[in-house]
Amino acid sequence: MKYLLLPALMLFTINAFAQKFEYNVTWEGIGDNREFFSQKAHSQTILGSRGAFEIGTTIGNHKIRGGISELYEFGSEIDFHKPKLTLYYQYHDETKDFYFGSFPRRGLIDFPLAMLTDTLLYYRPNIEGIYAEVRWDWGKQNAFTDWTSRQTDVKREAFLAGASGEISYKNFFIENYLLMFHNAGPAIDIPDDHIKDYLGYSFMGGYRFKNKTNFTGHIKGGLLSSMFRERSVTDGYLTANSFLAELVVRYKNYGVKSVFHSGKGHHFHFGDRFYALDTYWRTDLNWFFINYKNIKGRFNLSFHLVDGNDLDQSQQLSIIYVFGS
Repeated sequence: MKYLLLPALMLFTINAFAQKFEYNVTWEGIGDNREFFSQKAHSQTILGSRGAFEIGTTIGNHKIRGGISELYEFGSEIDFHKPKLTLYYQYHDETKDFYFGSFPRRGLIDFPLAMLTDTLLYYRPNIEGIYAEVRWDWGKQNAFTDWTSRQTDVKREAFLAGASGEISYKNFFIENYLLMFHNAGPAIDIPDDHIKDYLGYSFMGGYRFKNKTNFTGHIKGGLLSSMFRERSVTDGYLTANSFLAELVVRYKNYGVKSVFHSGKGHHFHFGDRFYALDTYWRTDLNWFFINYKNIKGRFNLSFHLVDGNDLDQSQQLSIIYVFGS
């Protein structure tokens, strides 16, 4: 019987692909220049391009995909970054999504930068784990687990888990975000090295501007809270709370995004370092210079007011081209 299983599986796979063969190709151009003279965050220039492809098939509500995602940073060797394997199963219907495997992060996870910084899209484009979302007429809720490191003698065991969602009534909405990062040690203990735990959440309420013109946007505000401990070092958890507010407006191909944080600085392992400060105000001037179905281009000039005194700036250029079947 066991000798019949492999041919049967191969025939099933061939038949599935014969029903509906699919592919997806993504090219992304990255230009990110961060001029942080205040030294409160890491100054760097990131220039490069990413290529990714997937092939697979869909049978009813079930999809299987496999492929590769590769980042090439200009000025480095071609093997400076290892290719990232994409290999996942997806279930999709009108009210639910479920992913298992290694699958693209973009479009699924959208947390405040205080909790998850935007460079994750460059250097960790895939979630490696599980993602699920449920949708209703009045809102949605999702949760995920991202296994970031498998333990070896010299590598840590670490994982990131989180949830986010929204409930809405007409133009009003309430958002929730919950995030945890567990950073354990390698199998061989490192002297004076301890397990670190990062926890955080945010609740925000807001209003969306919706009309029949080309003007869109939203305003929201609420609580951002974080907790951090280093076992055997800190006396329990170190907690921080702050007020977080965001204003986004867009008219045709131009927009402004402004985010204000005030309170106590936070400890988030993958968070933007500026939010470790007690007061931080960021304003982005956006130009969406390419806006088609399969290709998007955006340039933004960002101003960072640090502790009410220093003014840093950064510029980001992004072009994303996606095509497939």
